[in-house]
Amino acid sequence: MARIFDVIEYPNEMENELVHRFPDDTTAGEYRLGSNIIVRSKQAAVFFRDGLALDTFGPGRHIIATANIPLLTEKIQDLLTAGKTIFPAEVYFVSMKEFADRKWGTPNPILVRNPGMGLGVALLVGYGTYAFEVKDPQQLVLQIVGKKASFKIEAIEDRLRNTLLSKLQDTLNEWAAKMAIPELLANTIELGSYVQSLAEEEFNAIGLTLKRFIIANLRPSEKSAEELRAMGMLDMATYTQLQAADAMRDAAQNPSGGAGLTAGIGAGMGIGNLMGQALQGGMQAGQQQPQQPSGGAPAGGAMPDVMTPAEAASFLKVSEEDVIAAINDGSLKAKKLGNAWRISKAALEEFLKG
Repeated sequence: MARIFDVIEYPNEMENELVHRFPDDTTAGEYRLGSNIIVRSKQAAVFFRDGLALDTFGPGRHIIATANIPLLTEKIQDLLTAGKTIFPAEVYFVSMKEFADRKWGTPNPILVRNPGMGLGVALLVGYGTYAFEVKDPQQLVLQIVGKKASFKIEAIEDRLRNTLLSKLQDTLNEWAAKMAIPELLANTIELGSYVQSLAEEEFNAIGLTLKRFIIANLRPSEKSAEELRAMGMLDMATYTQLQAADAMRDAAQNPSGGAGLTAGIGAGMGIGNLMGQALQGGMQAGQQQPQQPSGGAPAGGAMPDVMTPAEAASFLKVSEEDVIAAINDGSLKAKKLGNAWRISKAALEEFLKG
């Protein structure tokens, strides 16, 4: 026999729960006119019958009566028990508190077009927090919850984060067309506010409101060369040059190996200049390559099968002394013929791989 409820309440604090259905099984509750609905602070209760939301109650004690729920009169079937009308219905308790400090982050770098700088594209990664709360309890239950007995935050967070990341990506590309990447990264507060305004409409559509969207960190990806190539954005020549820059960076961070090469980087051009030259050279497809210095690598960026230290140095954009030092410390394999060193293409490629 179905249980008849005279008091409907959900005293749980609803820490990670957005909505809780009463009763919490698959059947509708059996209520009688005159029953009490107790709604606690930071809660709302949505009264449903036959799949229709008849009313929403705020905090306090409410009595189920046709005077309080006018739509109930049309929907109720008179089943008399001890002189009182009993009918099936459901009540959904909705948390109305603010869910703050929810985390978001970029699972994959965001590709941003930035004409006039380097490759013309950049990969950005970031993370931060956001906060939301329920704006329309009926809308939330109808659009998202359905007849679930309990609806936790985890069930909707992927959708919310995907919405935010989509708006962030759109905004980054829109702003990058008007300003350089360094300037864009310096305006994360304004960027966050703009993304919040764009996402608000989609939050409202499911009964929520976006209270805050904060960008705690936004920066270029540390593996841009590899990621750009995987996305089909780099040709082989540019990728090889960027690999050379990465190898030099790694050598500079590793005092135990490649001492000569490390010293050359520290005393000569920085990684930034090297990367800039690599980017400028690699993306000028179809254009004539700059004339290489005498004894340097062939025009067009092709690596010969056998090179002198000077040719290897020209390809790596370091001094010949740095290459000789790398040969002497064993990090770069070479063959000595008389008084001259010769370096194979395979040996140089192996050296670049670290």
